[in-house]
Amino acid sequence: MKVLTKEEEEAHYNATLKGGSLGGVIGTAIGAAGVMAASRRYHSFRALTVPFRAFLVASTGTFAAVIAADRASAQYDIEHTPEKKRQIEREKEREALYESNKTAIERAKDWATANRYPLLFGFWVASMAGSWHMVNRNPYLSGSQKLVQARMYAQGGTLAALLGSFAIEGADAAKGKGRWETIRIIDPNDPEHKHVIEKKIHHERYAGEDQWREMVEAEEQREKERKAAAQGRQQQAKQHQNAADKKEEKAEKGEQKNKEKA
Repeated sequence: MKVLTKEEEEAHYNATLKGGSLGGVIGTAIGAAGVMAASRRYHSFRALTVPFRAFLVASTGTFAAVIAADRASAQYDIEHTPEKKRQIEREKEREALYESNKTAIERAKDWATANRYPLLFGFWVASMAGSWHMVNRNPYLSGSQKLVQARMYAQGGTLAALLGSFAIEGADAAKGKGRWETIRIIDPNDPEHKHVIEKKIHHERYAGEDQWREMVEAEEQREKERKAAAQGRQQQAKQHQNAADKKEEKAEKGEQKNKEKA
């Protein structure tokens, strides 16, 4: 775990902001192009209100910005952490060797798991377009009614796909496979190194996925250090105060003895 300085945190933030901004611009451009194409192609789509069409464009840009910012953050962390970069390279070599023994179905499943959210978004867009094309044939529905029905079909299909992915991930977790895996390791607290314990580890679907965990751990470590330093200062001040009180008490006793002798 690497504890970041304020300068490194600021540089990391700037890199993340830059990646998110670029992704947002590209996503907004794609969304705007899609809305313009649909407006030219479908009369019912042109009947939609301007705020709603703007919402479709903004939603595409927001989704792209979030994905791009996350990947830019992970990439910056990898490039500026040599240990993590070497570890990722070693994992890639092992993964390549492991992938060579997998079947095509297993590789397709792993790829779909790693790109789950982009696939879900693409599925939503495709289902929205398909359902719109289907309901647009009904001449007895208004444009708003067609849009509502198309959106319901698309949301239903996307929700089913999302629940299916959660079910697969839950089944893998129950079997000790997939992203979470239970392994046996030697207890690091055992001085004789004979006791074996079970530990649950998390496999990253992409490089840098667990970066937020490391950032939280780093912040918790800094908080512990600040508390320890504050407690040390308080204890030191208390010791100084006790020493001063004892010195003052000793001086008072000395004065009292001198008065008694006099």
